[in-house]
Amino acid sequence: MSERESALLDSLVERVERVPDGTCILERGVVARQSTMLIDGFISRVINDSGNRNIVGLQVPGDFVDLHAFALKRLDHDIVTVGPSLVAYVPHAKLAEIVAQEPHLTRLLWFSTLLDAAIHREWIVKLEQLRAGERLAHIVAELWHRLNFVGLADPHGFNMPLLQTHLANACGTTAVHINRVIKSLRQKELLELNRGRVTIPDRAALEAYAHFRPDYLYGEGSLFLDFETDSTNP
Repeated sequence: MSERESALLDSLVERVERVPDGTCILERGVVARQSTMLIDGFISRVINDSGNRNIVGLQVPGDFVDLHAFALKRLDHDIVTVGPSLVAYVPHAKLAEIVAQEPHLTRLLWFSTLLDAAIHREWIVKLEQLRAGERLAHIVAELWHRLNFVGLADPHGFNMPLLQTHLANACGTTAVHINRVIKSLRQKELLELNRGRVTIPDRAALEAYAHFRPDYLYGEGSLFLDFETDSTNP
C-alpha cells in the first residue's frame, strides 16, 4: 500500500471508539452500514449455537474486521471484543467510492477478506486433524505470526487478553480440559500463559508440535506474493 493509499484509507474513518471487553460490535443478522477497523485490542468472531459459544475466528490490530459486511450486509456471526479495544468505523458509502475510483486499493482490501477466508479454512482443517493441545499450539503460533506482521510480537511471545474460556471456545473443548492442556504445554516447555502474556520458549518446537506451516497467512512460504514486483499486479 502506497503512502497515498494509506492516507486515503485513514481519511475514510468517520469515528473512532474505545469499547470495553465483551462488546458486540456487530450482531448476527443486523444490517451493516459501516465496517470496522481494529486499531488496538482483539476481536473474536462468535457463533452461538444451542447455548454453546463458539469462537470461529480471531482478529488482531490492523485487521479490517468485518469488511465482507460491505458486500454481504448481514453477517452469520457476532463480532465481539476480547478485552478493551480501540476501533474505527468506515461507512459503506465511502467504501463504495473506493471501489469506483481506486482499483489497486480495492484489490488490497479484497485481499484482506480473502486472507480471512484462508485462515478460516485452516482452522476447519486443524480442528478436524489435531488434538486439543495441538490446536491451542496452532492458534498461538498463528497469532504470533499475525502480530509479528504488525510489530506486536517479539521473539519470545506477545501480549494477549484471551482467557482460558476464550481458548476453550476457540479449540472446541471445555474450560476444564483447556486448563489441563495448558498445563501439559507448560510441562513440555512449549508455551506459558500468565497474566495476559504468552511466552514461547522455543517457537520452532511449538510450531513443530502444532504441525504449523505459515503459508496460508501469505506472509512467508510457498504462497508469498510481492505485490510490488509481481508482473500480474494491475
